[in-house]
Amino acid sequence: MANYGSVTITDVATKILDANDVYRPVFLQIIGNQTVYLGDNDSVTTANGFPVVKHTDAIDGQLAPGQALWGICPSGQTEDIRYFSHVD
Repeated sequence: MANYGSVTITDVATKILDANDVYRPVFLQIIGNQTVYLGDNDSVTTANGFPVVKHTDAIDGQLAPGQALWGICPSGQTEDIRYFSHVD
């Protein structure tokens, strides 16, 4: 089953994808020019999250079973991020 969409990330931790019970590929693309910091729960911050900047190609990765995906921007910034994930 495919899961895709767009989420606006703000300076408050925002859920991008829910946890699932299987490994699954995830493709992300930042639409604007801000940095989004990623983590697997709502405690993600700009200090502890994994920084991702805009690329011309989608970034691909994988989520483990039970792992969600969250994002946050620096204070006062927002960014749109598109995602695609697929589970057989």
